[in-house]
Amino acid sequence: MDITTPTPTPTPTPLNLAVVLGSNRDGRFGPVVSEWFLSRVGPREDFDVELVDLAEAQLPTALSYQPTADVQTELAKVSPKLAGADAFVVVTPEYNHSFPASLKSLIDWHFTEWQAKPVGFVSYGGISGGLRAVEQLRQVFAEMHAVTVRDTVSFHNAHAHFDDEGRHRDPDGPDAAAKTMLDQLAWWGNALRTAKAKAPYAG
Repeated sequence: MDITTPTPTPTPTPLNLAVVLGSNRDGRFGPVVSEWFLSRVGPREDFDVELVDLAEAQLPTALSYQPTADVQTELAKVSPKLAGADAFVVVTPEYNHSFPASLKSLIDWHFTEWQAKPVGFVSYGGISGGLRAVEQLRQVFAEMHAVTVRDTVSFHNAHAHFDDEGRHRDPDGPDAAAKTMLDQLAWWGNALRTAKAKAPYAG
């Protein structure tokens, strides 16, 4: 009787995940939320993560087909990170029922960097938890030919849920939500990366 040892399934190469911190306001709460999220994705072996903090790049909201040298300098701080990413997680607050102008500027200054890549969301805010910002972002990223995953992580009245050390006071629910979103992001990221390796995206 011939017993053939099954060929082990190769472990996929980790996806390059860019976590975009969308707020650049003074006194922002975003770093608390992004550090919490980074601590959740860090132990996973299916992602190599890099933070894109929009407070470190001052992109103008007025677009130009011929960016000035100053704008090119600012773009150089973020564009390579976006181009090298296989997937994205956007950490966004909700400002006036929408998302920050700094985040819209980042999106608008790029195009191919988003194409055929999955996007997940971690939102925070008042009673809505930033969900209105996320719903608007879904429409914007659809125009960029990106794929947004269904499940999100949302913090309503976010300040009350974290202690002075940035630890969530009741982490079971958010931890489960983050795992679900990251699992979906990993599936889409690997599927789209495999598809693009076979044929260029028809964007």
